[in-house]
Amino acid sequence: MTHTTPFSWTSSSISHVGLVRRINEDSCLDRPERGIWAVADGMGGHTLGDVASGAVVDALDRLAPPDNLDSFIADARACLQAVNHRLREEAIKRSAQIIGSTAVVLLACGRRCAYLWAGDSRIYLCRNGHLMQLSRDHSQVEELLAFGGLSAEAAIHHPARNLITRAVGAADALDVDSEAIEVADGDVFLLCSDGISNEVSEQEIRGALVTGDCRQAASELVDIALARGGRDNISAVVARADDLNSNDKTVLNPAL
Repeated sequence: MTHTTPFSWTSSSISHVGLVRRINEDSCLDRPERGIWAVADGMGGHTLGDVASGAVVDALDRLAPPDNLDSFIADARACLQAVNHRLREEAIKRSAQIIGSTAVVLLACGRRCAYLWAGDSRIYLCRNGHLMQLSRDHSQVEELLAFGGLSAEAAIHHPARNLITRAVGAADALDVDSEAIEVADGDVFLLCSDGISNEVSEQEIRGALVTGDCRQAASELVDIALARGGRDNISAVVARADDLNSNDKTVLNPAL
């Protein structure tokens, strides 16, 4: 039996090769009717990054409808572990050191949602006009920030900012982080690759998401990244939750 939800979910996704790369190694999953969204970013500089990100998204897209959020999380974890195993085997067959991809996943079920991630693809939440970064990058720079060895300003231009410490397919053992939260009416989530998070400021992300228009927000974020040079592949998935039982709809002025 599938779950019922008091929320109506709408979403939009865009993936762009950018202005420098020849191949788009990003992949997106956008399934509002099933309550699952994802962004996967094939590891740049490694073999077959597009194959790796595509394998992550294709496997998640085949997940069965859940009975509850806990089972949804468990199934998504098992899915990512299975893909990790397949990519490790594929790397051996192709004599490649790594065939890998980051992954960030949003799952919705009932009044709750969960997010899972490995690598530096991110998920943000815009709630009541306030932007929060929900995930924390699995990267060398993030580790330096956590231990106070680096300032936030220095991190933006740090030479190791693109060196990640986890990814699907990067090691025999895959460690996936996850969190769960209650959904609120009007919540807007952004899942993105570093082609956006490296080029678009949090203020600009908030400005795009606060309108609540998923298609417009995704397009605006990709356009900003392209205007900054489009040095990487660029992917954005924007998802919005509306409470079907809410009688009090307050709309935030986008100019605020």
